[in-house]
Amino acid sequence: MSVEVKIGIDHNPRELSVITAASSKDVNKKVSAALAGTDEILTLEDEKGAQVLVPAAKISYVEVGTNEARRVGFGA
Repeated sequence: MSVEVKIGIDHNPRELSVITAASSKDVNKKVSAALAGTDEILTLEDEKGAQVLVPAAKISYVEVGTNEARRVGFGA
């Protein structure tokens, strides 16, 4: 299962898109901690194991997708 996370960053016209193996509940907890000031940096790990670090003060919005299994084939 994977979750797509889209992050809007202040003063940047493009959004950052990350596909992570974490559940949407785990991503929501990390985002909430970053926006509440508990964590200064939002850290996510993508499906390939690379870490994405975003300063919490620069986050303008976060869109968290739902947990869904990867679809394969033409009928997906």
